[in-house]
Amino acid sequence: MAEGSSTEGTDSTAEASDGLVDGRSAVRLVYLPQAADTLAGLRVRERIKRTGLILRWVFLALWAGQWLIFAVGRGRIDVVSTVLFLFVVLAVWGYPRLQAAHVQKLVGWQGEYHATVSPDGITCRNDHSTLIQKWSLFQGYRETAGHFVLLSRDPNIMCLDVLPKRAVQEAGGVDRLRAVLDEHTARV
Repeated sequence: MAEGSSTEGTDSTAEASDGLVDGRSAVRLVYLPQAADTLAGLRVRERIKRTGLILRWVFLALWAGQWLIFAVGRGRIDVVSTVLFLFVVLAVWGYPRLQAAHVQKLVGWQGEYHATVSPDGITCRNDHSTLIQKWSLFQGYRETAGHFVLLSRDPNIMCLDVLPKRAVQEAGGVDRLRAVLDEHTARV
């Protein structure tokens, strides 16, 4: 999704695009990505899509029912069945955390992220790449206590941009960031 016709001069393309942005309306964020950021984004996506959340709870309910039927049917609690049931509970609870840890392995080594949110879109730069995303990519955003989570337009919401509020450098930046997001995309 990064714009530009060649891989050479990527840094100058990013600097040129930043130069076109009105400095008063652009908000700059600087942060090291954390697994908690990704987990916040995954939780927002779960609440919006609900399919994965419902399937996980149905799966857990089926396992609980199976465990209960065998315990009542035999008149005693089977150790193997109980251990398997506890493993399933742990897996259902831990799955989003495992996903967040996996994403952290993918992005954590790339170093500090410098994001610019402007009327043109979001430009995110790190030591290894520059990504420019236009507002048309996003269906909207949701605000949490510590993050702004932008959701892509695709039906499965495969792309999430998580902007941590802790990354905003200037005073009043969170309010300006919220204003830019409200102007260019919808709250969902």
